[in-house]
Amino acid sequence: MTDASIDFDAMFAALCSEVGFCLHEKGQKKVIAALPKGLDAAMKAVLAAEGVDEPNAPGDLKKAVRDCLKAHVQPG
Repeated sequence: MTDASIDFDAMFAALCSEVGFCLHEKGQKKVIAALPKGLDAAMKAVLAAEGVDEPNAPGDLKKAVRDCLKAHVQPG
């Protein structure tokens, strides 16, 4: 996965409209930096940027964030 193949604007717009996490620029940069470490790291960065305590977050919420990210970082 290369940064050039990811439409970050679309990814963050989807996170906002589908999951309700409308990240500020600083939060977006943290998510982008975490993506090379994998989807779980990026999901944790999204939750941290929103002030959500990741270990105590509902599984459905974590899955929704991860699925939304996955839809934008994988070819297809």
